[in-house]
Amino acid sequence: MPLTDIKIRNTKPSTKPLKLTDGGGLYLEIRPSGAKLWRYRYRIAGKENLFAIGKYSQAVSGETEDEAMLRRHSGLFTLAEARQERERCRGLVKQGTHPSHDRQAQQAAVTADNANTLEAVAKEWIEQKQANWSPYYLRQVENFMGADVFPQIGSLPIRSVNSAHLLQILKQVESRGAETVAMLLRQWCSAIFRYAVATLRADSDPAAALKGAIHRPKVQHKKPLDREQIIQFIEALESYGGYRITVIALRLLLLTFVRTVELRAARWDEFELDSAQWKIPAERMKMREVHIVPLSTQAVELLRELHTLTGGQRWLFPNNRRPSDCMTNTTLNRALERMGFNGKGSIGFSAHGFRATASTILNEAGYRPDVIERQLAHKERNRVRASYNQAEYLQERQAMMQQWADMLDNLMI
Repeated sequence: MPLTDIKIRNTKPSTKPLKLTDGGGLYLEIRPSGAKLWRYRYRIAGKENLFAIGKYSQAVSGETEDEAMLRRHSGLFTLAEARQERERCRGLVKQGTHPSHDRQAQQAAVTADNANTLEAVAKEWIEQKQANWSPYYLRQVENFMGADVFPQIGSLPIRSVNSAHLLQILKQVESRGAETVAMLLRQWCSAIFRYAVATLRADSDPAAALKGAIHRPKVQHKKPLDREQIIQFIEALESYGGYRITVIALRLLLLTFVRTVELRAARWDEFELDSAQWKIPAERMKMREVHIVPLSTQAVELLRELHTLTGGQRWLFPNNRRPSDCMTNTTLNRALERMGFNGKGSIGFSAHGFRATASTILNEAGYRPDVIERQLAHKERNRVRASYNQAEYLQERQAMMQQWADMLDNLMI
């Protein structure tokens, strides 16, 4: 006769173990200690085996499914749940699989999932990719992931992370006005999940469903300086009371119009002052290609002066607080702010704006766009054209850079 909860509750422990049979190989063992244990008896290859399902638990009124699942994970089964587990085990036995072996496999899978947390897989992905990234991009990935993603869901098994988890984080980042950061986080998380899928540690990419969930902010391009503003800038720079190194950095940005990170992280071993060339290695360039910057005589003169100040160090512009690192972008923009070119009430000019300034004036002056674009290290968008247009235009660029420097000097006359 099948068991009932009433019979189970009314059966008292004895001096010897008692067995209350339910049927189909399932029975409840009541030990002298009072423990009530579910057991399933079965045969494989003619040999009898015994599987310990768990402990008896009374049904709890109002219990949610999540609470019931947590209780079962802790080894507590009601009569109805023990019968369900018996049926599951019978299916395994028919396939020739021992229920205990199946449980061990499940536990091993859970252990592996717990070890493969989102943070662990993300850091493995970063390690795989960082050889192709610039130091700046690597710091960007590590800093934003470490600040916004890892504290909230980094400890979760990557298989358990879903779109809702990610969306909550992205919306939090968006709400603080960092829409671009939110979009980058979605892209990085999507790449991490694709890597996890490829290495059999995730089944899908929940970040893919969130494409378009963050509104892309309208790009506000900084206006370039006109000729009159260039004169004002140079005058302000000459009277600036800050560090001479910062002054030289800003003047070199105007003369070379490289990206700010390319100048800030410049190393002395990249320069050949006698031949007036600066060769920036591919790993530091946005487009991952070596870039040669022809240097005007004015730029070389500034660099020789700078060498007397920082020539004994790795960086042209070492960080004042952390000599092992280079100058920060904040240093340059704060200097511009003090000179009235950045910040509230100013023309809104940033250190990156020197590129637009040079490009605008040089194009207006009639220099060939290909030469200007090559000097700016912009990638040719037309792939067919790019495959045929690999010219460095070094002679033209050398002439243009010298004429640009002379043009700046002539503005002050």
